[in-house]
Parts: sequence; structure tokens; C-alpha cells
Amino acid sequence: MAQTLAGPLAPGSLPLVGHALRLARRPEAFLTSLPAQGDLVRVRLGMIDTYVVCAPEVMHRVLSDTEVFEKGGPIYDKAREGAGNGIITCHNTEHPQQRKVVWPAFRRALLPGQAAIMTEQIDRSTASWHDGQTLDLIPHTSEISAAVSAKVFFPSLPDHEITELTHAFDTFLVGLFRRMTWPSALQEKLPTPGNRRYRDARDHLRRTVSRLVHDPHAADEQTGLLATILAARDTLDPPPTDEEIQGQIFNLLIAGIDTTASTLAWALYLVATHPDIQQRLHTEIDTVLDGRPPRFDDLAHLPLTERILTETLRLYPSAWMFTRSTVTPTELAGIPLAPGTHLVCSPYLIHRRPDLYPDPDRFDPDRWLTHPTTDLPKGAYIPFGAGVRTCIGRFFGITEATLALLTITSRWHLTPATTTPVRPRPRATMSAHTMPIRLHNRQTAT
Repeated sequence: MAQTLAGPLAPGSLPLVGHALRLARRPEAFLTSLPAQGDLVRVRLGMIDTYVVCAPEVMHRVLSDTEVFEKGGPIYDKAREGAGNGIITCHNTEHPQQRKVVWPAFRRALLPGQAAIMTEQIDRSTASWHDGQTLDLIPHTSEISAAVSAKVFFPSLPDHEITELTHAFDTFLVGLFRRMTWPSALQEKLPTPGNRRYRDARDHLRRTVSRLVHDPHAADEQTGLLATILAARDTLDPPPTDEEIQGQIFNLLIAGIDTTASTLAWALYLVATHPDIQQRLHTEIDTVLDGRPPRFDDLAHLPLTERILTETLRLYPSAWMFTRSTVTPTELAGIPLAPGTHLVCSPYLIHRRPDLYPDPDRFDPDRWLTHPTTDLPKGAYIPFGAGVRTCIGRFFGITEATLALLTITSRWHLTPATTTPVRPRPRATMSAHTMPIRLHNRQTAT
């Protein structure tokens, strides 16, 4: 029998599906309507009652107190079924050991070398772009991010396999989000085309990752993240199995491809739709780079570029929704919670609160000049989570997104190719259905 929770139920619940339909169709509108109901609001996903965290101080406690709030609940339980058990999906008790396995691949000291590979792949992925071209940012940023992630993880992977991985991950992530938010009866058991595409993509990805992990030459690729992880396993007690490493790679590829692609697409689209900011960005790039490709050392000298990405992650945090569940009795926002209570955490919701961010829907990189992240309450800016489970690859992802933004906008003046507003697309990350833009060579753009 489903657990009955205390507190008022958010309006709009439907029989059988609860609020799942509203969440799937217009997640941004549904989530941002909830803070008016309280700091902790009860919603229903299918027949499961859960709470949505709506206040920064409550969010901070949930993300920081790992002894009370487990990284679980219906969303992560289903994500674990599809993506395997790794650094992103594992339970809190497993996290310290999981972190030891992957940490060597994400040491800050490796970033300059990784940045050089990123720049090379970004340049290669955008080499065919031409003046006057109209393109959809969604598949192109996915291609860029997949090329970067695959090359950094597996330096010898051929280009055609990188393309196959990109397409498979896109299909997989769309299906994964559907399973994370819809009732179980509407998922695997129905022989729908979407379910078949999801299973085919998932199986292809698992086979590919398994083959790469078991490749006898994988550990010889000194520059690859997989090789770094394989080299580190001999120092651990107990050492991770091949299956466990396979789960880690699957988790990291999901994070490395989709989250960075989403952030880059939104950053480019926001720049394209704000010509005054784009002009200032061009000036900063021209001053610092002076016509050459960007390097890792340049990133510390590009403050507007940094603020653009900070603001992009506020408006469209790629990890826009995740869950926790209680493992011991506790009280949160004045509501008693029994063990096994599910909680939904949404950085998107918190980042759109007008009491934290005046005019919260406006893209304003300069807001960070007068209100830096360090001045905000704990839990108010959380694009990478918080506490010990803060995203381990956040510096890798930011470096990649920054280098891609610099490479593209140093060459092209971007304009929107449609007057139709772009709406977020409900999936594992905060993407969109389409983001059409037009390229103009900066040497000829007026």
C-alpha cells in the first residue's frame, strides 16, 4: 500500500498518474508553481506520494545530510536500472569507494592536457560549419560533447563509433527520463516503438562500453580516462571488478555527454538571442585570444565568459531534477518524515525563485557582478548539487563548455533562426526540442 504523507497535496493531481502528466508536459511551469504552496510540497507521481523541496535552506540540508537523506527514490531507482550502478547512481554507503575508483581521472592537474584534446575535438566537430548556415544546436552540441567525451575516455575510438554513441545516448536518455517519471505500468511492459528504441539503444551502449572495458589494450592508452581508472584499480582494496568499472564508465559518459551538451546549447542560444551580450563577448574574446584557439590558461582571464556560463547554469541547470529518500525518521520544514519518504530536488525550481534572483527568468550575466554565488544562502545555487556528492566532473564539464563557447563565438556571429520561443524539453537533462540558429562569419557579419 502506498505511504500516506502529511501536508497538503499540490493542486492538479489526476487519477492514476497524479502529477506525472503535468511534470512530463511542462516541467518548468509545474515546478516553479510549487514554492507558493510551501517549503516542502507533496506531489503524486503515479501512485507514489513524494515531496518537492522548494526552499534553499531545506535543499542544503537534504543534499548535505547523507546519513538521513539517501540518493534514491523512484527517479534514481529507475535510473540505476537503466544506467547501472556507478558514481552518479550509487547509494551513499557505496559512494566513498566509488569516488576512489573515478577520482584519479578527474584530478585538476589533468585538466590542461584534457583541454588540449577538447579544443582539437571541438574544432573538428565544427569544421564543416559555414557562413549563412542554419543549424539546430541540440544535435550539434551533442556531437561536440560526445566527440570530446569519447576521445578523452577512449583515445583510439574511431569517429564512426563516436557518432553511433551519440545517437544511442540521445535515444537512451529520452527513454530513461520517461521511466523516471511515469508509472511502471506505462514503461517496459508496453511494446511501444519508444520502448523498443530505448531497449535497443541501452543494449548497444552496454555492449560498446563492455567491449572497451575488456579491451586488453585499454590500459595502454596513457592519455585516456578509462586507462587512468584501470591503472588506479590496483591501488584499491578491494579492487573494482570489470563490471563495476563498466557501470562507472556508463555513468560518466551519461554525465559527460548530455549535461555538457545541454549547457553549451543553452549558452549559445542565450548569446544568440541577446546581441548586446554577444557583442561584449566578442570583444572579450578578441582581446584575450587575439585570433588564436583558446587554451586552458585563458579561462582565468575571461570574466564575462565565465558569468555567461554561470547564468546559463542558473537558468537551465542540466541536472534539473533528482531525488532523495529518507533512511531514518526525521523532520524537514516542520513536517515529520518516516523512513522511505521520497523527496524531489530541483535546482531549476530553486534557481527561479524571485526572492533569490530578481527578475529570475531574465538572462543577466551581470547579476553576478553585484551578487556573486558566495553571497547567496546555502542551497540557492546548486547546478552541480552540494555536499560530498557534488558532481565529480564539474570542472571537466565547465572547461569543455567554456572552450566550445569560445571556439564557436570567436568565429561566428549567432542569430536566432526562428521567432518561436524555445521551450525546455522534459528528459534526463534540461534540453529543448530544437534550438535553430543561423551562423554569420564574423569577418562579414554586420
